[in-house]
Amino acid sequence: MGRSAVNGQLDLLLLASLGAGEAHGYALIARIHERSGERIELQEGSVYPALHKLESAGCVASRWADDDGTRRRVYVLTALGQTELARRTEEWKGFASGVRGVLGAAS
Repeated sequence: MGRSAVNGQLDLLLLASLGAGEAHGYALIARIHERSGERIELQEGSVYPALHKLESAGCVASRWADDDGTRRRVYVLTALGQTELARRTEEWKGFASGVRGVLGAAS
């Protein structure tokens, strides 16, 4: 999937992935890659700034945790983040429905 398409929905992808449970950045990248059927490959250089932005907005919270001797920042969805995830999911469903309509009309 093209980077521009993914970047436009990066916040939604991260919020949805955190909806499955807390994780550190690299684990989120792997979770999204796996759940997308290996179609979406995110780069750390875009994920971490997006996580920081979501944290500043109050949608995610983070804490330091030790993972097999490695100290990592773990992110979790907040109540505001759950609300934002629901809103963005509905917005995405409407957009996807519109695209399906246009593609169906084009065939």
